[in-house]
Amino acid sequence: MACEYIAPAQTVALNSPIVFNDSIPCNRGRIYHSDGDGTFQLRGMNRNNGCGCCCQKFTEYDVQFSGNIAVPEGGTVGPIAVAITVGGEPVAASRGIYTPAAVDEYQVVTARRIVKIPWGCCPSVSVEYVNGSVDDPTFVPTPVISVVDGNLTIAPVNE
Repeated sequence: MACEYIAPAQTVALNSPIVFNDSIPCNRGRIYHSDGDGTFQLRGMNRNNGCGCCCQKFTEYDVQFSGNIAVPEGGTVGPIAVAITVGGEPVAASRGIYTPAAVDEYQVVTARRIVKIPWGCCPSVSVEYVNGSVDDPTFVPTPVISVVDGNLTIAPVNE
């Protein structure tokens, strides 16, 4: 069963997580989250898939974010991005980038990652505002972005 979390309208600082509230909470003890927090703990489970010969010693989670982002008033227009982070490290392949033409110009971005969790482990997962420039290491991103209508779903794969 997929768990869904809603991000209230907020301003997010660079390299900080977007905060979420439960919409469809998880009650199986695999996903730990407190309302108003941006960090999730995912638990790896040891599962026997009924083959009688082996145990799958990891759990895969499909982590998907979509939401509207913009540079707020007073910010510097340039590429802005969000990314799924695992263990505090942004996953570059999950980055959703948008370059607005002006401040307060919103666009939907998405970020997705399949996260493989070994049995017994509980790494943290979040969605963070990250530097949107992948080509120019000298680019200085705006210090904050605005996020509205954010939605995060976390679902075990092949369950």
